[in-house]
Parts: sequence; C-alpha cells; structure tokens
Amino acid sequence: MKFSHFILAVSLSISGAAFAADNHGHDAKPMHGGAVAEAKEVEYELVAGADKLQLYMRDHGKPVAVAGMTAKVTLLAGTEKQEVQLLAGDGKLEALGSFKVPAGTKAVVAVSKAGKSVASVRFTLK
Repeated sequence: MKFSHFILAVSLSISGAAFAADNHGHDAKPMHGGAVAEAKEVEYELVAGADKLQLYMRDHGKPVAVAGMTAKVTLLAGTEKQEVQLLAGDGKLEALGSFKVPAGTKAVVAVSKAGKSVASVRFTLK
C-alpha cells in the first residue's frame, strides 16, 4: 500500500515539474488588452477591433523585433471566414480594414519571417 502512495507522489511531482516547465515562467497577462497565447516560448497578443488587427510578440517579456515579419490571420466568426495579412509596423504586426470579431471569434495566426514559418498560434477572442 505504501509503495503505491510513493508511485503516486512521484507521478504527481513529475507532472507538476512538466507543467511548470511548459509555463516557462511567462506572464500571460495581456499588455494591450488583447488575447494572449504562447508558442515556441514566445507570447503572442492579438488585439482585434472592428477596424484594426494588431499582433504583439514578447520573448521573456521583451518585445520581438518585427522587421521582415508578416502574419496571416484567419478569423472564424460563426459560419463566416475572413483572412487578413498583417504587416510589420511600429513594434507590432498590423492591418487596417473592416473586421468581424464578435465575442467567441476564433483566430488562427500563421507568423512568418523572410518567407519561413515561425509559429502558428490560436486564439479565442472575448
């Protein structure tokens, strides 16, 4: 009986360590009022409005240089699908236009640099 408790304790400690390692100590709070997700140790924050989409990136709390980067955003709102290209701006990737982003909209963002895929990130907008 005690051996099974030991196995359980070891299992829980290992899974706890794995969970902590996955978190990497990143603060997943939005800094610009958007939705935050993490991929490949970089935090992505998507700020979506009716007239503007912005993607901010942070690596260990520091802004990622966006020069040479682009992103393709696929917005899924109910049965409607909209694809938008984000271009490098002042410290972020962004696009201006008309976007349907009601609460519950799903967004899939494919980030590229110099034509090569960097990350794919998924968001659910509030």
